[in-house]
Amino acid sequence: MKATSLLALALILALATTPILTSAAVTCSDVYTDLMPCLGYVQGGPMQSSCCSGIRDLMSAASTKADRQTACRCIKSVASSAGGSYTSRALGIPSQCRISMPYKMDPNTDCAK
Repeated sequence: MKATSLLALALILALATTPILTSAAVTCSDVYTDLMPCLGYVQGGPMQSSCCSGIRDLMSAASTKADRQTACRCIKSVASSAGGSYTSRALGIPSQCRISMPYKMDPNTDCAK
């Protein structure tokens, strides 16, 4: 009985002193799904309302700093592999949708902020 109590106490202390790791709830898959409707615009087509809805959904989902940093890194990764004309059109999406984003859709964005 005493050993069980000591084991329980040790387990409680271990759990209490273990650092809590926070992870982003937003994944790159989420980001890509939300931004997929914007692909046509980035490639030179007209702006679709579904693109703006996707951006709004992403901004709503990215409610924590970790989420925003994850979303930023995912967007930065895609922007890094896109050509210059695609990047310049992507940079215009927030203003086209009248949405404020905490970072630019740019390969040079600092996602740590």
